[in-house]
Amino acid sequence: MAGQGVVGPTALRMMLGSHLRRLRERAGVSRTDAGWAIRASESKISRLELGRVGFKERDVEDLLSLYGVSEARERDRLLELAREANNRGWWHRYGDVTPDWFDAYLGLEAAAELIRTYEIQFVPGLLQTAEYARAVAGLTAGAPRDKDEIERIVTLRTRRQRVLDREPPLKLWAVIEEAALRRPIGGTEVLREQLTSLREAVHQPNITLQIIPLSEPGHAATGGAFSLLRFPQRDLPDVVYLEHLTSALYLDKRDDVETYTQILDHLAAFGPPPQQTDAQLTALLDRLNH
Repeated sequence: MAGQGVVGPTALRMMLGSHLRRLRERAGVSRTDAGWAIRASESKISRLELGRVGFKERDVEDLLSLYGVSEARERDRLLELAREANNRGWWHRYGDVTPDWFDAYLGLEAAAELIRTYEIQFVPGLLQTAEYARAVAGLTAGAPRDKDEIERIVTLRTRRQRVLDREPPLKLWAVIEEAALRRPIGGTEVLREQLTSLREAVHQPNITLQIIPLSEPGHAATGGAFSLLRFPQRDLPDVVYLEHLTSALYLDKRDDVETYTQILDHLAAFGPPPQQTDAQLTALLDRLNH
C-alpha cells in the first residue's frame, strides 16, 4: 500500500544532515571552516545539518573530502542520498495552497511511524472529515479563500490521511480538549458527522484518542497545540512541531523533546483513558441531538 518502505525527502535530508554533522565533529572541523569549504556561511552548515535545506552534490563532495571520507563506496552512498533528498514529495504539488514552513511538516508526517498530538481548538487534521476540513479551511485571518483554493486544501488533507491506511500504518495518539469537540465548526450537522467519524476511528488499532473534559482543571499543556513525531530510522531524532499563525517551530533538542514528551505522558496518565472515549463521544452526540 501507499507509504510502505517510503522515506520522503524531508526525512532523507535530516538523515544526511545528521550524518554529515557526526562526520564533521569526528574530524574536529568547526561549522565556520565547513562553511568556508563550500563557499557558504556557518548558518548554512547549521541548516544543512538540520535537514532544513536541500543539498548540492558538489557541496556534499567537498564536505566529505574535508571530513576525510575517502572510501569510494561510502562517498557514493552519501551522494546518492543527497540526490534522493532533493526529490520533491507528492505534497509539493499543493504548494500553492500551503505555506513554505508547512512543507517540512508534511514530509515529516509522511515519514513518521508515530505521531502524538495535543489539540485545543480543532479535530486533528488526520482525523477530520472532508466537510469539517472544508469548514476549517474557510476560517482565515486575512483575505477569504476562494472555493477552488478551499477544495485543494481539502484534497490535500484527504491525501494526507492515507498514512493511517498504509502498511505499516502510522500510529496516531491524539489528546483533544472537549471544547474543540463542542465547537460547531461548519454547523451542527458537520460536527455531528465529525463526531460520528471519530467514534469509528477510535476502534482502529493504530488510533488512540483521549478527550480532556471541560471539568478537568488546568494543566501544563494549556500553552497551545503541538505534535511529537517519531520515526523508524535510527538516524532521525524525535521532532516537536509547534504551529503559529504565520510560522512554525521544529524542536529536536533532547531537552525540548523530553519536556513535551513528559507533558503528553501526563495528559495520557491523568485524563480519562482511551477506553472511555467512545462513551464520551456518544455523550457529545446525544447533547447535539437534544
